[in-house]
Amino acid sequence: MSAAVSTTTSRETFLDRIGIPHSLRWGFLGVLVFMTGNGTESNFISPHIEAVLGSPEATVATIITGYSLAVLIGSYLSGALADLWGPRRVMTLGVVVWVVFEVLFLLSLQLGSLPLVAATYFLRGFGYPLFAFAFLVWINVVTPYSRNGVAVGWFYVMFTGGLPTLGSLFALGMIPAFGGGTGGETAAMVGSTALVVAGFLIARFGVHEPHATQRLAPAGETTGQVLTAGLRLTATNPKILMGFLVRLINTAPQYGMFIILPTVIAVDLGWGQSRWLTMTVFVYATNILVNAVFGAVGDRWGWRRTVQWFGVFGSAVGLLLWWYVPHAVPAGSTWGFWVSVAAGCVFGCLLAGFVPMGAIMPALAPDHKGAAMAMYTTAAGGAAFLGSGVVALMLGIGAGNVGVVWAFVALYAAAFVMVSFLNVPQDAPTPRAAVATPVKETS
Repeated sequence: MSAAVSTTTSRETFLDRIGIPHSLRWGFLGVLVFMTGNGTESNFISPHIEAVLGSPEATVATIITGYSLAVLIGSYLSGALADLWGPRRVMTLGVVVWVVFEVLFLLSLQLGSLPLVAATYFLRGFGYPLFAFAFLVWINVVTPYSRNGVAVGWFYVMFTGGLPTLGSLFALGMIPAFGGGTGGETAAMVGSTALVVAGFLIARFGVHEPHATQRLAPAGETTGQVLTAGLRLTATNPKILMGFLVRLINTAPQYGMFIILPTVIAVDLGWGQSRWLTMTVFVYATNILVNAVFGAVGDRWGWRRTVQWFGVFGSAVGLLLWWYVPHAVPAGSTWGFWVSVAAGCVFGCLLAGFVPMGAIMPALAPDHKGAAMAMYTTAAGGAAFLGSGVVALMLGIGAGNVGVVWAFVALYAAAFVMVSFLNVPQDAPTPRAAVATPVKETS
């Protein structure tokens, strides 16, 4: 992958100055709308499958883990294929996969077939990482080095804005509008497909940037070398491996909480599904508000320090608050609910401290940025696999939900140590002063 390309133009827009490459502006909106559709089901899919198929929680957790495995693989392919074909083609493949297998997944639920539900949901898992993370690769190609952190932050504003924030808000309106229960949930998932298609169309026809269909990998590399570059880099560069593991741990608790908290908040603590969805909206709206802020903090205070103290340490504290505060207040009480929401918002806020990892990974291997971003996107998608895998493992050994939470805290402790080794050139004055001019937009 090439670095941000300089041109002779000196035009710089307001969006460029705040960290959003002007030439990609509609792509950011497309990601927001697409991920809203993708995130619609995120906070009810587990109990929905349980209710429709009559399957035990452990079986559903296994289905979600399979889906997350597909997300992990698709996340790697998003970076590797974007290097090979250009990001737009990979984004197109992602939306086709998502829509086709979403339709088949919904049909499988109606048939009541556990094997078909597991297979179609697994295959649908390839869709969103191919779309979203191919665009993240595109961002890293276009954005000047000195603004890379804040650009990644804006990407996560859109990504988290959809999954789960606006997605949960969409579900909150759609489910009761169609009668509630599993019928209303099914209608919400049907509606989410329209959002996914709309997001793709915005990005497809709104972005006219030269790298859209260009090969990003070096001309001399074979297809096999491009597809395996990330794996080879990880095997030979310990810092890339550590960066991969830190990003993998980053949002794993988020996905784990999506599995255990819907039942805990809605049923065990008596607040109901609508309040659980409301809590999710507030928690991740907080995350949206500070994603770009932490990107800017990283650009100024240091990417590594921002990740270590705000991202890792802060998220561990926030996760414990989100779990223990709801259990400490009176179950079902209104004031207790809002105190619990505030505790969750601490987690949502500090989770954004991980944003500079999207700038750290390519900086760790400046001569192999495409391979490094392939591993970053793999870890970003693989967080869902790790999160659901931890839940399945801890529930399987009888550790319960409390065991799940503390397993995630232990992973954060490991990440805290690993981040200490991720020194990057951004800490030196010279690279921070080198600002490339934004790529000229073409029509």
